[in-house]
Amino acid sequence: MRFPALAALAVLVSVPLAAPAAAQQSLSQTLDQIDPKERPASFRDLSKRLMPAVVNISTSKTVAPDGMPTFPEGSPMERFNDFFGRDEDGFRREGSLGSGFVISADGYVVTNNHVIEGADEIEVNFANGRVLDAELIGRDQDTDLAVLKVKSSTPLPFVSFADSDSAEVGDWVIAIGNPFGFGGSVSAGIISARNRDLNAGRSDDFIQTDAAINRGNSGGPLFNLGGEVVGVNTAIISPTGGSVGIGFSVPSNLVNKITSELIKSGRIRRSWMGVNVQDADESLVRAYKASAKGGVIVTRITDDGPADKAMLEVGDLILSFDNQPVASVRELTRVIADTPIGKDVPVRLVRDGRARTFTVTMGELEEQTDDEAAQLPDLPASANDLGADLTGIDDDIRRRYGIPKDVDGVVVTSVSARGPAYGKLVRGDVIVEVNFERVTTVSETLDKVKAARATPAEPLLIRVKRRGEAGWFDQFLSVDLGK
Repeated sequence: MRFPALAALAVLVSVPLAAPAAAQQSLSQTLDQIDPKERPASFRDLSKRLMPAVVNISTSKTVAPDGMPTFPEGSPMERFNDFFGRDEDGFRREGSLGSGFVISADGYVVTNNHVIEGADEIEVNFANGRVLDAELIGRDQDTDLAVLKVKSSTPLPFVSFADSDSAEVGDWVIAIGNPFGFGGSVSAGIISARNRDLNAGRSDDFIQTDAAINRGNSGGPLFNLGGEVVGVNTAIISPTGGSVGIGFSVPSNLVNKITSELIKSGRIRRSWMGVNVQDADESLVRAYKASAKGGVIVTRITDDGPADKAMLEVGDLILSFDNQPVASVRELTRVIADTPIGKDVPVRLVRDGRARTFTVTMGELEEQTDDEAAQLPDLPASANDLGADLTGIDDDIRRRYGIPKDVDGVVVTSVSARGPAYGKLVRGDVIVEVNFERVTTVSETLDKVKAARATPAEPLLIRVKRRGEAGWFDQFLSVDLGK
């Protein structure tokens, strides 16, 4: 599976390429060429027209010995080597099946990255029984897309991309693919939702459909009634592994962009700012004395990265990027992805209660980091105005909570379920700032909290160091002391 609690599917991606002069016309039509009175009396003619451009993808790879015995040549048990799929050195072959579709007459094919990942051999199987070896042109793990190329002496039937931005909830769609190895299977449904975020990567923006999608449909096309590809089927939510009517497709506009770049250069280059950020809710924005409806707070800055060179700081509240308002981490991630590498971008932010603008020169992303916090469990009860028990840091506390030597502040040892900090602070947090002022002792921290109670309408802003899977990182919290 690609996603937790999701059964992943494989998809081939397509790109708008200039077809050779001898190439045939795309099998797709634009929706305005279809008589509305004919939608959708039957999917028979549409399915028959599109089938030749949809392919099954089969892969195989060699897997290292797994400790099972390999019987010597000439042995009475030798025949069991073939039974277990092993050669004389104990290696065995594994295969997988998925779907894809042809996007140009000269043989470019789109599928999911997870369908072909690690494969030694890739074959493309057409509806007429023709089988062609495929070359991997490029793949992108973030969007789970890959592009293959097959060689054919004759032009191949292919399909075109729709404008997925114009697809709406309730539109009819059909999926064609290779579920469970049953090639050429067609299912129909509607677009159930748009802009779904599955927390699977930077580019999450899935189309949801109730058209039946199963294992083996991965990489296959989701068509509109004009036969244009509106999405690439990639994942399902299912307690059983089979379709329950909740499937997800990568929108064709994103597929178009990614596959075009893969065909051009074999890899995807993405802009990079060199920060980790968290969403700022309404109370956090008010704590910064800002009037925006949202924003993101910088929680980590990569040394010598674009943001570091531009003098951004941890704790900055970013309100706009390249003159576009930023209300959430998701919005910032998308606008960064669409920004050219090397561009000078104005970033408007709030620091110490004052609005400022910095210019960031965008770099190139090399690898993805994961700063997801692994929270420690709460312990019972507490005291004081914050509703949390605190302690200073000594050598024993550092060992107990794994606190690095360069982290100083006050440690949260328990949080009361009845206190104002419940659901915000967690055991093991190190409080380093209260309302933008550094704290190093428990009495200093509680004094600042007590002073903040004089203005209960204003949320208390706390900056903590928190331990996550990728190490210690900054987290900004707002606590309503009026509760």
